[in-house]
Amino acid sequence: MSPHEPFDRVAADYDRWYDTPEGRRAFSAEVASLRLAVGAMSGRWLEVGVGTGRFAAALGIGAGVDPSPRMRAFALDRGIEAVEGSAEDLPFPSAAFDGVLLALTLCFVDDPQAALRECRRVLTGDGTLLVGIIPADSPWGAAYMREAEQGHPVYATAGFFASGDVVPLVERAGFRLLTSSSTLLWRPEEHSEGTPRIETGIVPEAGFLALSFAPR
Repeated sequence: MSPHEPFDRVAADYDRWYDTPEGRRAFSAEVASLRLAVGAMSGRWLEVGVGTGRFAAALGIGAGVDPSPRMRAFALDRGIEAVEGSAEDLPFPSAAFDGVLLALTLCFVDDPQAALRECRRVLTGDGTLLVGIIPADSPWGAAYMREAEQGHPVYATAGFFASGDVVPLVERAGFRLLTSSSTLLWRPEEHSEGTPRIETGIVPEAGFLALSFAPR
């Protein structure tokens, strides 16, 4: 089975989830958290692991790369210039982008360090890396790992990172942390109403962390 096959199979269902009440609420919180962590997003940006293009479209990112043709088809329909490629071998020249987004991508790549080094390569010297993750040690991460154990076709391929492991992982690839923010501060099974809470910094129980880095 090719690495992108599980994503091809679930592409339509995955994208449809974002239009459910739960999906809309979680997504709006995640986008707000990313915006808080990065501030202004000027210049040319790339999303690595663009998927169906939801994050890229919401954040005004025009270029994306993903190995899954069915995922890319959704991104193309959203106006994203989505091309085939893997995070570990980006099909772009060095210093081609002012910013790179990895939203819910690191846990799915075969070699996270190689992927991060590639992000470093395609960034300009004063560029920004923006990372969004579901921490393994959060209620949301625990819920997804339970689904993985039960044979979920996508989560079974993931390797989730604990919140305390992500910053050192990225720093080893030649980055330094700038800012961070946290959200999904409710449990997956809870029905949460009102404006989702976004906190600055890394909140241990948060289900989503947004972290911005600069090249060292």
